[in-house]
Amino acid sequence: MDSDEHNRVLDPEHDTAALKALTHPLRIRLLGLLRQDGPATASELAVRTGESSASASYHLRVLAKYAFIAEAEHRDGRERRWRALHTVTSWSNEAMESSAAGRAFVSLARRRQLEHLESSLARHEADMAGGRLGQEWVEASGISDLMPRLTPGSLNELWETIAGKLEELTARDAGDPRAEHVVLLTAGLPLAPRDREDGDREGAGRDGADREDGDRDGADRDGIS
Repeated sequence: MDSDEHNRVLDPEHDTAALKALTHPLRIRLLGLLRQDGPATASELAVRTGESSASASYHLRVLAKYAFIAEAEHRDGRERRWRALHTVTSWSNEAMESSAAGRAFVSLARRRQLEHLESSLARHEADMAGGRLGQEWVEASGISDLMPRLTPGSLNELWETIAGKLEELTARDAGDPRAEHVVLLTAGLPLAPRDREDGDREGAGRDGADREDGDRDGADRDGIS
């Protein structure tokens, strides 16, 4: 995969320093805020994250060093504004699996996405209760935690179908004033049967239906975390 204006593709072999820079939780959050809410100053982002302006400024400069963000047009010339250079960051799960650093990054990114889901749910509920979103969103919104049985090929086909349909709908709704940002977090995390787990005692295996929500991307994507 190649990077473009929309997608920053991380290659664990060639982007080692950039990958390491993005493993800091605050940097992931700052990048997500710039992608979600648009250009901002270090002071504005410090307020949103509860960090000091100095800390936010330092981590923004690190993100800029590795071309995740760049300076935006200044409003008054008094303080530097930053903008995200891409809408998503993606990678190959298979490539990341080949190194300890890659595995650690994917694990961190997925857990940050779970945190994003939790904060987005709280914001969604507050927006609905406060009348900032119309009632037409009540039926359309929701969270699903299905557990279908699929082969690896079918799961890959599902990702491709979702990505294609999402691209189609996003393009269709681009100029529609009714459109809002929608947090769409999808997960495809295969689970081995209980009796296949390492260290299971005899008779300890159970046919469970535990459900977990996570992220995905076989090119994994960190969109607006």
